Amino acid sequence: MIQVKKPKKQLHLNLFILSTGHHEASWRHPDAQPQLATSLSYYQQLAQTAERGKMDAIFLAEKYRLTPLIKYRVIPQLEAFTLLSAIAAVTERIGLTATASTTYNEPYHIARKFASLDHISGGRAGWNIVTSTGDATAQNFGREHHLDHTVRYARGKEFVEVVKRLWAGWSESSLLIDKQSGLYADIGQIQGAEFNGEFFSVKGALNIPRSPQTHPVLVQAGSSEDGKQFAAELAEVIFTAQNTMEDAALFYADVKSRLRTFGRSEEQLKILPGFIPFVGDTEAEAKDKERELNELAVSEYGIKSLSDLLRVNMFNYPLDGPVPLDDLPSVDEIQGQKARFQLYVDLARRENLTIRELIIRTAGGRGHFTFAGTAVQMADEMQRWLENGAADGFNLMPALLPCGLDDFVNKVVPELQNRGIYRTEYTGATLREHLGLTLDDTFAVRS
Repeated sequence: MIQVKKPKKQLHLNLFILSTGHHEASWRHPDAQPQLATSLSYYQQLAQTAERGKMDAIFLAEKYRLTPLIKYRVIPQLEAFTLLSAIAAVTERIGLTATASTTYNEPYHIARKFASLDHISGGRAGWNIVTSTGDATAQNFGREHHLDHTVRYARGKEFVEVVKRLWAGWSESSLLIDKQSGLYADIGQIQGAEFNGEFFSVKGALNIPRSPQTHPVLVQAGSSEDGKQFAAELAEVIFTAQNTMEDAALFYADVKSRLRTFGRSEEQLKILPGFIPFVGDTEAEAKDKERELNELAVSEYGIKSLSDLLRVNMFNYPLDGPVPLDDLPSVDEIQGQKARFQLYVDLARRENLTIRELIIRTAGGRGHFTFAGTAVQMADEMQRWLENGAADGFNLMPALLPCGLDDFVNKVVPELQNRGIYRTEYTGATLREHLGLTLDDTFAVRS
């Protein structure tokens, strides 16, 4: 009997672009160009490099506040829709994922913007759905306090349902474009949202025709209990922070098992943990690159960041003393970033870290998995996560840009390709095709 060889599971890669890189001190590195943080050509070149590396998509985070931490690091980033539309013009295949908050936007606006980006890019748009964090954000939108964690997710779920209805409102036969009869569209084939809920009431139809993907790929980045449930019901990709393969495998199994509750299969959600690579021709060289950036970090920045996340003033404790775990609030008291709070607490407890050590451990990627080694060692580790049920791929977060991205594309990508676990060419045109996703039946899209 002839045995058919099962094809190898394929690795997915997304590039998370953040100004000069994800390490908090990246802007101070001799090779960094912080003056380009608002330069269009800089981001276009990064996207083109990622496309040369055959990555599924690039991803832009979005925040609606200015933090005092700008004193210590490069924070400004151009508005995502504007920037990705410009990047679409100089790329051909790579996906374009923008972050948009369900707390400080209206569904009709977001539906229009993503449908427009999907048309502009020929079907490459993705929406990273967030509920935002912090009272400082709320106060920029006429509110004194940010919404409660549970309320934010309830509102977010309703928000997404409205947006999906708007995207699905145009059928494939809505556009007639019949010059002879003078009919452009069949109004009978355009359906209004007709939605009345607890948070939103939206009546009319979207005023943009069905986009190439019908709706952009839905991405979610929360890892709290509410976030995991939200992702299992609605998301097609989830970005998560897991700093060990064992934790990642537990998260992966947990979220994938929840899909059945919503009538979904495991293939309908891709899980991509954050991954900070330091690539060297030798392991020693890679570790030197990591150490060089860590030595550029400003202690005051790390202490302030840690204080903000853990809700305790770390300036009141010895820098080389233990993380004051007994003085921290419980995770139930945290209104924003519950999962990240728990990740830091677990890391400090598991490794018995001092405040300084926790700052150093999280300086490069805020709790995401960090690996320093050769291209072969890195490919080994990525393949291990892929084949052991810890990830469908990775959300690549170079510590230093553009150098870290160049190293990864030039050295690690060929190694992954040689193993047969990563594409050598794009086989599709849309982001949905890159990810191997089809439209979920739960989206109830009209044909």
